[in-house]
Amino acid sequence: MRVTQLSLQDYRNIRQAEFAPGPELTVICGKNGQGKTNLLEAVWLLTGGKSFRGAKDPELIAREKPFAVLEGITETGDGQQSRIHLTIGTKETPRPGRTAKRNGVDLGRASNLAGTFTAVVFEPGNLSLVKGSPEGRRRFLDAALCQLYPGYLTVWRRYARLVSQKNALLKHYDRTPGAADMLDVFDEDLARQGQELTRRRMEYMARMQPLATQNYEEISRGSERLELCYRPSFGQEGLLETLRQSRRADLRAGFCTTGPHREDFEVLLDGQPAKLFASQGQQRSAVLSLKLAEASCAQQITGEHPVMLLDDVLSELDATRQEYLLTRMRQKQTIVTACDSSLFHKTEGAMFRMDGGVLEKL
Repeated sequence: MRVTQLSLQDYRNIRQAEFAPGPELTVICGKNGQGKTNLLEAVWLLTGGKSFRGAKDPELIAREKPFAVLEGITETGDGQQSRIHLTIGTKETPRPGRTAKRNGVDLGRASNLAGTFTAVVFEPGNLSLVKGSPEGRRRFLDAALCQLYPGYLTVWRRYARLVSQKNALLKHYDRTPGAADMLDVFDEDLARQGQELTRRRMEYMARMQPLATQNYEEISRGSERLELCYRPSFGQEGLLETLRQSRRADLRAGFCTTGPHREDFEVLLDGQPAKLFASQGQQRSAVLSLKLAEASCAQQITGEHPVMLLDDVLSELDATRQEYLLTRMRQKQTIVTACDSSLFHKTEGAMFRMDGGVLEKL
């Protein structure tokens, strides 16, 4: 899988750009704040997913412009091309939000692009994945699954909406006639959607586990063994029974206290929680192992290796981990941003400079 061409118009600080990355390594250099990450984010949006920075639609559109347009051409290993047209509109435009066309066919929501093009982002924020919040680890899983399984995003959205509605009811429980019956209905639907989310996550983790373990063994030269352990919010009794049992706790708290939106996974090193005992170097090796395992999983499921997007992450890794990462990226399309281009002077690849939203090929 690779991107052969990307055109941008009025996207963040990039008024107009034509980007033709190389088939393997492409480096985008420039000072901070010039738009390097914006370009990577635009490539990522071709997957149909949300911004990996969590940006809302208005933030993706250049100031005083009604919409932004992205046009990309992607190509599979056997030469099949897809032309993706993505529009991001404000509420004032006829079609607000993110809408997409593929090969001229209107797909509606951009999320319907899922499965057309896959990418993996590795950015400095990922380095807190091991010791960071459960929310960050859930986001890591959900971002991968939304790309690989179009139906996953639909279920996730439905579940998130139900949680929001249930929370609103819990806050006004005493003032809402028939609130108990309404909670029963919410819990039944939450259980159906939530069990599907957890099932997908656990299946994905089971696939990722041996890949991440092998990656970590190679990076650490076998000094420790990495394992992944998913912590579901319910057991054999099922999510519906767990939701019923947590009813009192929900009413006291004023929000839904259990379910996939509260689940987590743990990274273990030699059976011990990495978030408690891992050094900074061990954490970074674990995260690197996870991101490379994510790419391998995508290749196993889709038959195509995803495009790797590395956002100024090499400067955060030592020489050994830099070398391991770049070695693994050979013969795969990898787009890297960096303030210091000297790391790549001895490598063969396309070089670009980003300055004030203006992209220039070197």
